[in-house]
Amino acid sequence: MEDVLEVYAEPYNPTRPKVNFDETSKQLIQETRQPLPAPPRRPQRYEYEDERNGTRNLFLFVEPQAGRRPVQGTEQRTKGDFAHAMQWLVDEGYPDATVIRVVLDNLNTHKIASLYEAFEPAEARRIASKLEFHFTPKHGSWLNMAEIELSVLQQQCLDRRIPDEATLKQAIAAWEDQRNTEQAPID
Repeated sequence: MEDVLEVYAEPYNPTRPKVNFDETSKQLIQETRQPLPAPPRRPQRYEYEDERNGTRNLFLFVEPQAGRRPVQGTEQRTKGDFAHAMQWLVDEGYPDATVIRVVLDNLNTHKIASLYEAFEPAEARRIASKLEFHFTPKHGSWLNMAEIELSVLQQQCLDRRIPDEATLKQAIAAWEDQRNTEQAPID
């Protein structure tokens, strides 16, 4: 816990960004019938029958001090998906950073070894050399600010039926743009 709190206490440095990382999944559900119009002050009513269109994994990166919250969607949550997310973080998210301090939980895919399973050793080493992992303690994932932001994402964007991947991407892009524009603080 102290390690994570020490990282949070450090002043902002764009060459050594502090990025929180976490993931969630979203089930894609399409309506088979149009919902009934809602009477005044009543919730909209949905048919119990629906069409399931699979799930999507969402990787959320949060840099609270810079107000950035990129979200990536994948079909699964594998070691390879994690490795590619870290490659994106190094190459596109923070290409000018000397080191990226990543706060994340102890999920079995959140290991440097995942890079070596997904990439050639030289590429895995290049990515790993730019990353510094700081793990939340067991049963202490609440220390990860990405957990808080995932809750906000759920309440503001994902708390409805989303029928397909295109609609999911569009909704997340709009939410991400609004949160990043506002540079909404995390309490």
